[in-house]
Amino acid sequence: MAKRTPIVEMTSYGIYSHWDAQSKDLPKIKDFTTTVPADEGVEFGFIVNIKKAKGTLLNFCIYHPGILNKKGQVLQPFDGEIYVRSNDWDFYLGDTIQLLHPTDGLESNLGEWRMVLDMGGKVIAEKTFKVTGRDEGQFWKSRGF
Repeated sequence: MAKRTPIVEMTSYGIYSHWDAQSKDLPKIKDFTTTVPADEGVEFGFIVNIKKAKGTLLNFCIYHPGILNKKGQVLQPFDGEIYVRSNDWDFYLGDTIQLLHPTDGLESNLGEWRMVLDMGGKVIAEKTFKVTGRDEGQFWKSRGF
């Protein structure tokens, strides 16, 4: 019997509601965008729907722009693996803007964050987000001033 070819579709990307890793519910999309403000607690990433791949190993990696950990060292890319749980499965890959090093502020979060999913050595989904500092003028303009 021929092996089935997985079907992968990115269903949303951008800024999401808070995600609880312990819950089965995925976060809800708030704004479709690849530009993310460097505000602490902002959740961003993408959701993919994967069909016909139950039991297949999925590798993920998030490349940070140079975030400092609590010891002041640059964080390594965050990576891991997970098995596809069903033949019609939604998976969220995302991160949150955090202040990990007290003297750094949020500046180390600025820059490009690249998120990649691969299956069997082939990239199946990828998105780059640009985390930018808040422009005070735009902040007040968006509020009608």
